[in-house]
Amino acid sequence: MAGLPETHSGWTFVTNHARVLAAVADNPNVRIRDLAAHCQLTERAVQRIISELEQYGYLSRTRDGRSNTYSIEPDKVLRHPAEAGLPVASLLSLLVQDETDRINTPATQPPRAVTASRQQPGSHDPADG
Repeated sequence: MAGLPETHSGWTFVTNHARVLAAVADNPNVRIRDLAAHCQLTERAVQRIISELEQYGYLSRTRDGRSNTYSIEPDKVLRHPAEAGLPVASLLSLLVQDETDRINTPATQPPRAVTASRQQPGSHDPADG
């Protein structure tokens, strides 16, 4: 895939479970082999992750001949206490990129910066009148 960074060691912002779940959300009929390649994991690791996601109710699998169709439970809440009450759909909305955006955005183009405007204490916002 074009634009992929080199392999690295150390920590990352997104877990392998989140990567696999996002890839499944992007393509519910994806094969294990393709998931592994996309997430840069082994097929065995992807199988283990899918089993865990199924075990805890985040993902279900329907067999259709020789292929699987996956279904994500969007209202299932995230597991960590810091995200208590946050549904998996909220996480996926950040991780799953619309296919048209992915095709139209060059891999070398930096992502748009997210800025937060904070008003200094005691300052006046002209929009407030």
